[in-house]
Amino acid sequence: MALSSMTGFARSHGTSGPYSFEWELKSVNAKGFDLRFRMPPGFDEVEAVARKRATEVLSRGTVYANLTVKRSNAASTVKINEEVLNSVLRIAAELAGKIDAVAPSVDGLMNIKGVIEVVEPEADEAEDKAAKAAVAAAFEEALTALAAMRKREGTTLGELLSQRLNEIEALSQKAEAAPGRKPEAIRARLAEQIATLLEASDRFDSDRLNQEALMMATKADIREELDRIASHISQSREMIKKGGPVGRRLDFLAQEFNREVNTCCSKSNDLELTSTGLEMKNVVEQFREQVQNLE
Repeated sequence: MALSSMTGFARSHGTSGPYSFEWELKSVNAKGFDLRFRMPPGFDEVEAVARKRATEVLSRGTVYANLTVKRSNAASTVKINEEVLNSVLRIAAELAGKIDAVAPSVDGLMNIKGVIEVVEPEADEAEDKAAKAAVAAAFEEALTALAAMRKREGTTLGELLSQRLNEIEALSQKAEAAPGRKPEAIRARLAEQIATLLEASDRFDSDRLNQEALMMATKADIREELDRIASHISQSREMIKKGGPVGRRLDFLAQEFNREVNTCCSKSNDLELTSTGLEMKNVVEQFREQVQNLE
């Protein structure tokens, strides 16, 4: 399976009888999957079908699905509600005999609510059914295009993530080879510090200091952290190669990378090794940022 990004855009359109319509799909990053529809009246039943298909194709991201529908060759008509008009005229005639008032004008009568009615064309059940089927098919077309775009972006993300992993591996090997992390180098630095302390005061127990130095040298070793970083690199490469919705698992590994690199930096008392660790931390952060875009 290929990697997929969570971001993408697609559009489809079509016609059916007097109807013309257009779908617009846009997806953005999210922790889970959320599908939000904007549908015109009368097409709500299409949403259930579209939602089911979307959940089968996509597994993560917020998707905004907007449907616009227009109906041509179906002009509305205007008619007079005779019953309401006659009631108004009767009341006007009654009032005219009681008060001095101007006779109602045509403009005035038309402005009275209910006198003029706008009649929408009657719906054709067969046309509406065919239109809804066509709208559902157009959604499938837009969904396929959206998934294809997300896969293209996922391929690019996979290449970028592989590059970051190569950089992390190179920096890990650089840390491995750093002269300052060798046991003899650590012992030499500690021996120098112990000698300085013994020269400053004769109250220090040299044997106890040597024991403490050995413990510090053991704690300063980053062998275990480098091994775990190598394991994380291997797992990440395997996930990228396998593809599919691996964004959450890679995000977890990115956090583990960061934890191990932080430990390496905290253990280091060598300038070169610290510099390598900080550089690795920067690359790990770039890796994590790219992973946030993966499905």
